[in-house]
Amino acid sequence: VAMFVCGRSVRYSLVAVRFLSSGAGAGSAQTPSAGLPIKRVGVVGLGLMGHGIAQISAARGFEVVAVDSAQGPLDSGMERIRKSLSKVYEKKIQKGELDQEKATTLVAQTLTRIHATTDKTNLAECDIIIEAIIEKIDVKRNLMAELSRVAKPEAIIASNTSSLSITEIAETYSRPAQLVGVHFFNPVQLMQLVEVIKTRHSSEEVFSTTMEFVRQLGKTPVACGDTPGFVVNRLLVPFIAQAILLLQRGDAKKEDIDTAMKLGSGHPMGPIHLADYVGLDTTLSILEGWKKNFADEPAFVVPDLLRQKVAEGKFGRKSGEGFYVWNGDKIVG
Repeated sequence: VAMFVCGRSVRYSLVAVRFLSSGAGAGSAQTPSAGLPIKRVGVVGLGLMGHGIAQISAARGFEVVAVDSAQGPLDSGMERIRKSLSKVYEKKIQKGELDQEKATTLVAQTLTRIHATTDKTNLAECDIIIEAIIEKIDVKRNLMAELSRVAKPEAIIASNTSSLSITEIAETYSRPAQLVGVHFFNPVQLMQLVEVIKTRHSSEEVFSTTMEFVRQLGKTPVACGDTPGFVVNRLLVPFIAQAILLLQRGDAKKEDIDTAMKLGSGHPMGPIHLADYVGLDTTLSILEGWKKNFADEPAFVVPDLLRQKVAEGKFGRKSGEGFYVWNGDKIVG
């Protein structure tokens, strides 16, 4: 289970908890399938999600054009990739799977496939362009207008949004049949799942090619329509809200709620713990956005206790206190 922001116009969260089995992080050097019409991958935005998408694409043998808005964020994203690759291969060395010389070679080969730039015109020859920029619809619309001019007509455009309607984004691109959603989970290098979202505009060929591309990345794709929260978050966020309502009514203590779901349902982390870990402010934004945009959906409930915690500045792990007291990433009270 992973936690991301969903809805249409709420703020984003790119924090995940490793509830899913790990996929290949850096991976051994691969060669893209000869039958796949994708050889060059564009990634726009080298932040928390984008740098991971660029990394796994390059590690799987794709040429990558990595674009960010300014040199500072671009350099930061590339440094994240270098550190991540080094960490993955260091673990392989410790396990005896590789020697230092081979690991160094693989890191260098992966980095050589990533062409970092601030110039979006370098995306012109990309077969698929994945946007992983900030979750603001106006910013994404502006990017779609730019890509309409830059991308070749047959290029697939994929949005990694976790909080906006894929259909709304598609309708701002000049060729909406070429656009789909690809919802990676954080950390991209480890999380196995990718939700692939098809809109009413998406062509069958584009959708099926994107599904195969995700498989080529070593991930497991699941297909979904453009519904709020897609699959994972449509189930997960209301589950968290119901857990908070249990606590709000005094039906059970937070520790007992978390223990019950860990031992009774096999969850590595209970829902109250998870809400704190992700951020109560983030969770509130998701629920309020959904409630506003989908007022008739009974599953979208906003607990008063959640509003209270956020009003008090108690956001969970990030602020040091939420439902629990935190010291870094650990609960201490």
